[in-house]
Amino acid sequence: MSSNQEFLDHINKGYTTKGDFITLGAAMHNGETVTDAHVKIPLKTLNRHGLIAGATGTGKTKTLQVLAENLSEQGIPVLLMDIKGDLSGLAAASPGHAKIDERHEKIGIPFEAKNFPVEILSLSEQDGVRLKATVSEFGPVLFSRILDVTETQAGIISIIFKYCDDNKLPLLDLKDLKKVLQFATREGKEELEKDYGRISTASTGSILRKIVALEQQGADIFFGERSFDVQDLCRVDDDGRGFINILRLTDIQDRPKLFSTFMLSLLAEVYSTFPEQGDSGRPELIIFLDEAHLIFKQASNALMDQIESIVKLIRSKGVGLYFVTQNPTDVPDGVLGQLGLKVQHALRAFTAKDRKAIKLTAENYPISEYYDTKEVLTALGIGEALVSALDEKGRPTPLAATMLRAPMSRMDILSKSELDDLLKKSTLSDKYNEDIDRESAYEILNEKIEKAEAEEAKATAKKEREKLNKSSSRSKSRKSSTTEKAVIKVLTSATFIRGALGVLNKLLR
Repeated sequence: MSSNQEFLDHINKGYTTKGDFITLGAAMHNGETVTDAHVKIPLKTLNRHGLIAGATGTGKTKTLQVLAENLSEQGIPVLLMDIKGDLSGLAAASPGHAKIDERHEKIGIPFEAKNFPVEILSLSEQDGVRLKATVSEFGPVLFSRILDVTETQAGIISIIFKYCDDNKLPLLDLKDLKKVLQFATREGKEELEKDYGRISTASTGSILRKIVALEQQGADIFFGERSFDVQDLCRVDDDGRGFINILRLTDIQDRPKLFSTFMLSLLAEVYSTFPEQGDSGRPELIIFLDEAHLIFKQASNALMDQIESIVKLIRSKGVGLYFVTQNPTDVPDGVLGQLGLKVQHALRAFTAKDRKAIKLTAENYPISEYYDTKEVLTALGIGEALVSALDEKGRPTPLAATMLRAPMSRMDILSKSELDDLLKKSTLSDKYNEDIDRESAYEILNEKIEKAEAEEAKATAKKEREKLNKSSSRSKSRKSSTTEKAVIKVLTSATFIRGALGVLNKLLR
């Protein structure tokens, strides 16, 4: 039996699956593609999360595109984080190419050009369906972790949320939260201290400064109404294909705080609203986090703990998370250990640090009698990757250096006119792109303060009138008293008495 036949049997045995699956490509042996040595990923295991890694220009984005297309064809919706702005081509069919046909002939899969149902989403001023969330939906614990506040400050945030709940003050956007914090140490200080304890002005000032820093990264646009319903990510079209939701984030790279805030809120909302699935036959939603290092770059320890917890728990909801980054070391060990599918494109060994990273990366993959993993990692070409997955029983599959299939959609972006046409067809834009600013904590407290000030002014005016009235009465009393005294003084004077007696004498004569 030839070595190629042995290898083919080895791959086919390791990647046999009874249920539905997607095919990534064909395994390679001694640098050559072995036709029909198909690398199949069972749908059942796709909620076990995954990693797509590799140096710049090695084909990570196209791998993401291939996975999204095949998931959509299986009726599984997808959410893609489009950091570089190069994924809109999923909405248009590939024009095809001779090299694509050649690649697929080697793999043993016919190539078919297709377009896919796409929804464009946005976190900022960019065109697309606007994603928002209210401050109340975050809750005090999650919001405190995002701000990275102290334990004392987190306690104050909890008090603020409790006060707003007790007094029916909706916390919708950041101006609501800022207003309540200011109210707590000014006009409402006595009211809050009576029921909730003393609130430090220094602590509220620190919290306010952190909220302002969050606003400067664009969070004032994100917080508000109408809140995005995560169930809208799970739509399928009339042909039963899952929607590919592309979140445009080309202007977000210098605002990692906003990105991590959004991601954490999204994952928390998905976890709290999706029903428990367990190990079902297929995932409900797959989320791809491109440039994943942006999530972890400035995350606090508390935030990292929250992310790790969600990654561990969310798979039971039928949701798979796939991190796309240059090097596996960009992903924390606590998260990396939870990833079932690994697609590792080539790494470059330009420095001693690079060589160390390659050694560490190689140790994350199963040992194979057919590959020297460290050597293969630096020898892979564009569109080739080392693949390690889980079979239907949750066991690691054989390591396979794989020639990956080409995307069925366009490997380029849509033109401006094509993108405008796609946006016009959106069925979600009317629902979410309406500006809503209903009465919330900001307006209610302003009205309360104005009313209190008006009543105080009224009371002050009343006191002033009463003071004036008393002053006037005292003045009249003093004037009357003075007149009486003057009359008495005249009547009792010796001159007046002598005059009066003289008149009497004349009358008596």
